[in-house]
Amino acid sequence: MGVYEELGLRPAINASGKMTALGGSVLDDAVVSAMGEAARSHVVMEDLLRVAGKVIAEATGAEDGCPTTGAASGIAIAVAAVIAGSDPARVGMLPDPGGRPSEVLLLKGHSVNFGASVRQMVALGGGRATEVGSVNKVSAAHLEGSITERTAALLFVQSHHTVHKGQIPLGEMIAIGKRHGVPVIVDAAAEDDLRHWPATGADLVVFSGGKAIGGPTSGIICGAHALIESCRAQYEGIARPMKVGKETVLGLLQALRQYGGEQDGDGGLDRMTRLAHRLGTLPGITGTVEQDEAGRHIHRAVLTVDPSEAGLDAQGLARELAAGDPPVFLRDHQAGTGRLAVDPRPLTEEEEEQLVHRFTSILGRA
Repeated sequence: MGVYEELGLRPAINASGKMTALGGSVLDDAVVSAMGEAARSHVVMEDLLRVAGKVIAEATGAEDGCPTTGAASGIAIAVAAVIAGSDPARVGMLPDPGGRPSEVLLLKGHSVNFGASVRQMVALGGGRATEVGSVNKVSAAHLEGSITERTAALLFVQSHHTVHKGQIPLGEMIAIGKRHGVPVIVDAAAEDDLRHWPATGADLVVFSGGKAIGGPTSGIICGAHALIESCRAQYEGIARPMKVGKETVLGLLQALRQYGGEQDGDGGLDRMTRLAHRLGTLPGITGTVEQDEAGRHIHRAVLTVDPSEAGLDAQGLARELAAGDPPVFLRDHQAGTGRLAVDPRPLTEEEEEQLVHRFTSILGRA
């Protein structure tokens, strides 16, 4: 019996992606070993955070880095850093900005909820999130005209959750920020090219450590050395309840050292093409393959459900799969429109066969 079964829980088959709700990534042996070794001795945490910054810098091409408990805390810490800097008095006042510029501008289509609201993460750091433009239309003039003496930062959210139509590109935002002397923060939580986003000229970039990187639940902020010093300073302020443990830091650094980027190979194209064909033979299922909507090199099997033939709609099918033994979780962001997707990254070959068996069982019964 495994540790989850001892607690009365059932390990899940994750066909959804590297999702926080399903525990992020399954860790490989080297990462687990590093975390176990870290747990067996003490270390000066301030020294560890600085050394970690050098490893993060090497992996991302940035000047410096700061480990965090996740990308969400990374946003809060980054916002706090641009508002309070390293001044202990200002750090201690947050989330009250104390009269400092605290407005954080973000594109209307980027004001998303990724399990919590990005606006709330900004508020935790002492910022006041202000949306610019409309959901499907934001021009450079919209953004530039919204900058005032109260503006502390511009925030760009790179995610499958955001609207991609009609938004100004990151390059334009960075150019506007530089013209006005306003730093740009990029939330690139689930992105897999760790060197691309810092190279855009953004001042601070936030990644999740537990998604594409394959580390434990964690995150990183990378960017200019002075701003990263300000990020580390927040651990004596609002980041104190977000402090990252030595075991997590060592696991994250091991994952970073061995990370090759998820852009290698065909991004699951061949595998998902075969799976889409197999599932597409079942009643009411049309199987196709699509690339990730945010442009990452990930291909997913997309299953369009015809309720009249399948006997249940996409939402019902997703519920049946999740309620079974073992529970199977699909990517169900578009279930309301009849579409489900299978993400190949967390799915082993054995789990893929179990998934096919569960589909066959449910649709045969329906």
